Amino acid sequence: MNWSPASAGPYYADPSLVAFGGRFYLYPTTDGNEGWDSDVFHVLSSDDLASWEDHGEILRLGRDVPWATRNAWAPAAAEKNGLYYFYFTADDNIGVAVASSPTGPFIDSGAPIVPSDAHLGRTIDPAVFTDFDGAAYLIWGNTVAHFARLNDDMLSIDPASVVDWEHPTFREAAHIHRRGDTYYLTWSENDTRDPSYRVRWATSDAPTGPWQERGVLLEQAPERGILATGHHSILRVPGTDDWVIAYHRFAVPDGDGFHRELVIDPLIHLPGGALAPVDPRAEPIRLTRSAIPETLDT
Repeated sequence: MNWSPASAGPYYADPSLVAFGGRFYLYPTTDGNEGWDSDVFHVLSSDDLASWEDHGEILRLGRDVPWATRNAWAPAAAEKNGLYYFYFTADDNIGVAVASSPTGPFIDSGAPIVPSDAHLGRTIDPAVFTDFDGAAYLIWGNTVAHFARLNDDMLSIDPASVVDWEHPTFREAAHIHRRGDTYYLTWSENDTRDPSYRVRWATSDAPTGPWQERGVLLEQAPERGILATGHHSILRVPGTDDWVIAYHRFAVPDGDGFHRELVIDPLIHLPGGALAPVDPRAEPIRLTRSAIPETLDT
């Protein structure tokens, strides 16, 4: 695998990296606002993990999502039967919208797929995992992680399938990937405003655990000015056994918990199933092309 970062762009965080139809897509939080008060989502795409295009708005709270107006955070995306499902945080609920293209337009389902008061902890940070047998799972939570089977419509969960998971280090951004017979759970520890924000990992032989905690996967490198490395997603490059991890960090050199940038690094699976600690790269993802209308107000 031979790729390198592209040129500078706006602030984004909480990247969900996926591959659809031979192209890569990043669904992030629109960052750069005090208090994370964005109300709009964008999507970025690339054919090489190097040159990224911002396709502009794909969903706006209040306008496209009538049941929520604030805190557009931490989305995720999945494909099934030619339709694309966009899961997102809004007002501490998990919503879902559908489109016939990865770049939208997305149509909101009309109500949260997970309401804010349905489970312990904050209802934020959705992720989607599709197993080898096609079964899809929705993962979400802050302080408590929740795993649930998605129904065939991808617009609802099976309430009887919900499994809760608590760990002393779990803060948010739970994510699952599978390689061979091993399931990997990764999550963020500490607060995204804290330079020590980082990613830990655990393994299991089932998609909802029980989980064996394995340690730290990704953390800051202060000697290089790299701080607050977290809220990630993991992807196998299609047709290969190369894996990458997308995450955010404080924008270098003067970012903070509201001004973050996206990074993609290699993720190495070692013999025996362990994950090598990620060596954070020096350069962020940068945009080389943009499809954002000049009048767009985010």
